[in-house]
Amino acid sequence: MAFLSELDWPAFLLAMVLIELTPGPNMGWLAMLSAQHGWRVGLMAVAGITIGLGLQVLAAATGVAAMVAAFPVVFETLRWAGVAFMLWLAWQAYAEMGSAVPAAGLTEKGFRRGLIANLLNPKALLFYVVVIGQFTAPESGAVWQQILILGTIHLLIAGAVHIAIVSLGTRIGQSLERWRRSQPARLFFAVSLVAIAIWIGVSTV
Repeated sequence: MAFLSELDWPAFLLAMVLIELTPGPNMGWLAMLSAQHGWRVGLMAVAGITIGLGLQVLAAATGVAAMVAAFPVVFETLRWAGVAFMLWLAWQAYAEMGSAVPAAGLTEKGFRRGLIANLLNPKALLFYVVVIGQFTAPESGAVWQQILILGTIHLLIAGAVHIAIVSLGTRIGQSLERWRRSQPARLFFAVSLVAIAIWIGVSTV
């Protein structure tokens, strides 16, 4: 498309990378999940996150984000649902750490949690309109198509960063195998997820 040749690529790519490297819910959760359960579960969580964000891109491109912004009650419902979901993950992190749950079950749970957490994140939805939208050029074609293209590029960058986090988290988890199954470790991961839930509640006001 014509707008791609006019896009300020250095500014756009730098913005996307910096945003993904900024500590947030996905980063903290992925690191802890991979440290707890290994790279397979972590990668399935990345797949869930990517699909969740992909659906957010589609929603932004089709105007759903504008509706969410226009009706505060919808935004607030999504925001607090996301907070509640992260608190539930905190309890699961504490309760499941030491249990012998089959790997297949864990990978499915990682996928579902990554998907749901990002579907319930109104900040992600608005990101694709407010931030990605700044790089669109209405005079160069349909804005919804531009959001889809730029959003897809962001997903590729986000996926690469998330996979790197999974790799790092897995190494940490392998080196601290005994510690991560102890009660202090379960408590640490649970408290960290509670902190992420609070972060979501505060940062999306």
